[in-house]
Amino acid sequence: MEGTNLVKNTIARREFLTRTGLTLAVAATPSGLRVFAMGEADTDAEVLRPGVWVKLTPDNRITVLMAKSELGQGTHTALAMVVAEELEADWSQVQVETAPVTEEYNDPEVHAQITFGSSSIKNLSEPMRKAGAAGREMLVQAAARRWNVAVSECEASLSKVHHKPSGSSFTYGELCEEAARLPVPTNPRLKKKSEFKIVGTPVPRLDIPAKVNGQAQFGIDVFVPDMLYAAIARPPAFGAQVIAYDEKAARQITGVRHVVKIDRGIAVCADTIDASWKGRDALSVKWNQGIQPHLSTQTVEKELTDGLNRPGVSARNDGDVESALSRAHKQVRAEYFLPYLSHATMETMNCTAHVRSDGCDIWVPTQGQTRALQAATKITGLKPEQIQVHTTYVGGGFGRRALVEHVEEAVQIAKDTGRPIKLVWSREEDIQYGSYRPGNSCRIAGAIDGQGRVTAWSHKVVAPMFFVLPFAPPGVDFAAVSGLINMQYQIPNLSVEYVKLENPIPATFWRSVGNSHNGFTLESFMDELAHAAGKDPLEFRLQHLDHDPRAQRILQTVATQAGWGKPLAEGRARGIACLHAFGSYVAQVAEVSVQEKTGKVQVHRVVCAVDCGPIVNPDTIVAQMEGAITMGLSAALKEKIEFAEGGVKSANFLDYHILRMSEAPDVEVHIVESDGAIGGVGEPGLPPLAPAVSNAVFAATGARIRRLPMTPEVILEAIKKG
Repeated sequence: MEGTNLVKNTIARREFLTRTGLTLAVAATPSGLRVFAMGEADTDAEVLRPGVWVKLTPDNRITVLMAKSELGQGTHTALAMVVAEELEADWSQVQVETAPVTEEYNDPEVHAQITFGSSSIKNLSEPMRKAGAAGREMLVQAAARRWNVAVSECEASLSKVHHKPSGSSFTYGELCEEAARLPVPTNPRLKKKSEFKIVGTPVPRLDIPAKVNGQAQFGIDVFVPDMLYAAIARPPAFGAQVIAYDEKAARQITGVRHVVKIDRGIAVCADTIDASWKGRDALSVKWNQGIQPHLSTQTVEKELTDGLNRPGVSARNDGDVESALSRAHKQVRAEYFLPYLSHATMETMNCTAHVRSDGCDIWVPTQGQTRALQAATKITGLKPEQIQVHTTYVGGGFGRRALVEHVEEAVQIAKDTGRPIKLVWSREEDIQYGSYRPGNSCRIAGAIDGQGRVTAWSHKVVAPMFFVLPFAPPGVDFAAVSGLINMQYQIPNLSVEYVKLENPIPATFWRSVGNSHNGFTLESFMDELAHAAGKDPLEFRLQHLDHDPRAQRILQTVATQAGWGKPLAEGRARGIACLHAFGSYVAQVAEVSVQEKTGKVQVHRVVCAVDCGPIVNPDTIVAQMEGAITMGLSAALKEKIEFAEGGVKSANFLDYHILRMSEAPDVEVHIVESDGAIGGVGEPGLPPLAPAVSNAVFAATGARIRRLPMTPEVILEAIKKG
């Protein structure tokens, strides 16, 4: 993650947060997490990064300030539940507000305000719990002082403190100001699971009513007085530069006010969005051929597959793989291919910006608030405290909105024109000028001994580099090898090698990141090994997971719920897959049929089991598994970015196909609770889907599927090869 260079604005922030009532923050200090009350803390002492804020006011409102984006994943509700649980709050009095973008609200693990990696609950649940628990203890102490009784005689419940012997009570609103003057407990008592009243229950999401009745404001809904709409003429090929354009013709369109050349093209600003589009088209821009004019779907695929013959960088090397392969009772070898994918978010990229000499406001649906602030700071030359990033609801992110090029564009145009600017990408722009899930190819070799155990695994991956982390091996893209360097199976001789692909296609995070590739190849190849060993795919996996009872339990659960091994209707078959990622375990069984004459695959049913450790909101978990399964199936059966003439050929849903509602299977989700550390749920439900389907296709037809998407043409070719 990029670091932050944010200037503290302590006075303004305190004035905002301490107008009245009790405001609690959690800070990361050298000795761990510490809770303190705003206005009471000395930020020049040991406090480093206050992060999670809880505010109680005399009107009996409990406000949780959220530094995470609500992408439809239910994070705002789940984090508010954690606070309310420890605070002993009346849920009807809890509300959420979006936190300002300052370093005090940074995620304590990644040191930035960003929503990614299924980490929101995982990273913030402990600080949220501490803030709520500290507030509860302070309110109880304030009530005991008023009554002049022992704290042990008082009890908090439903936003009140009760004096048990007398039956008297005070509301939190009546106590909050007095409580704010008390010392903050350094180590408040956290509730036991048996004491939970809110956490673990299916609480309806706080954002749903506003989304149903139309009150919710997404980025695309923002309107600012005196704003102009911007449309951008963009290069048709990667790296193409402007040769000529007709600015005069664009300005002759009624409503066009400005024509601005920016880093990524030429912007036309107008009174209406239609006028901006017409003005952009009237520019008649001529471009050169770009940096790779012959780039096409075929050349990209050839580069990916040719890379398998180039030496790479070792990402993991246990034992002696080559020796184990040479001594194998059986060897299995296979190559897999996965294409570039679009994020295809329902709400296209958009941003509204207003740049003034003394400040800047940005309204944007984003996953990366810190990055947006840094970009605006660089472009405007303003100080961070002069820039306000207003995070709206987000109509789909999947990693795409962690990038901020649309913010950069809007801010650049707003700065040059001096007017508020609303920039909305069209669907064609969103598909053709985005950043993509990278293409990926791999070559795998496996060795099996006489007892049917895997003794060696060699895995070479070819993919572009975009995600380099300090703890990853030098020269290795972490996304390309995630799920492999931390492989869930126990294999004594394991080699993972990375080959860097270089081309101009921008790549970025896509839901579940590298696990979306490696989950498919790993679990498909495990099925190939099971078949070679003559073993049931479920039993084969279980015998290689002796070291991991949670993984075994999740597999056994999904198998039982799916009726693994029981007869199916004629023409149907099952496939199974599992993965441990983002701190959670997910296993899935897909029930499919294949029309062998046409190659069409129909997925009738998917059974999913998930163990994400402690449960906050079971409804959220189920919804995220269902969404991930649907998105994973769309990618498995339909999606592929096509390239031509140096750029992206795919343009809209007519030629970038996604799953239709009529093609969605029945989905069952079974939650397996455990005492393990809390894990994420937004992403780990996706990777097992594609291999579960491909393994079911093999069970139905005997044909191995080693490339995605599983279009009818791919299926027919695999059946033909046998």
